[in-house]
Amino acid sequence: MSTQITVLALLTGLLTGALFRFFNVPIPAPPELPGIMGIVGIYVGYRIIEYFDIGVDLLEVLGL
Repeated sequence: MSTQITVLALLTGLLTGALFRFFNVPIPAPPELPGIMGIVGIYVGYRIIEYFDIGVDLLEVLGL
């Protein structure tokens, strides 16, 4: 993972959040820590399954 891309993503998020606040528009993300931790949990869970290389191809199971 590129540190430069991560920093640019953070800066983009900061600018976007600042603009939302400046225009008094609610942010399209959980405004409190428990909601943010839920998003972190989704990401970590995804990466764990990817690391162990397990999963099911749902389209194949459904025959599509």
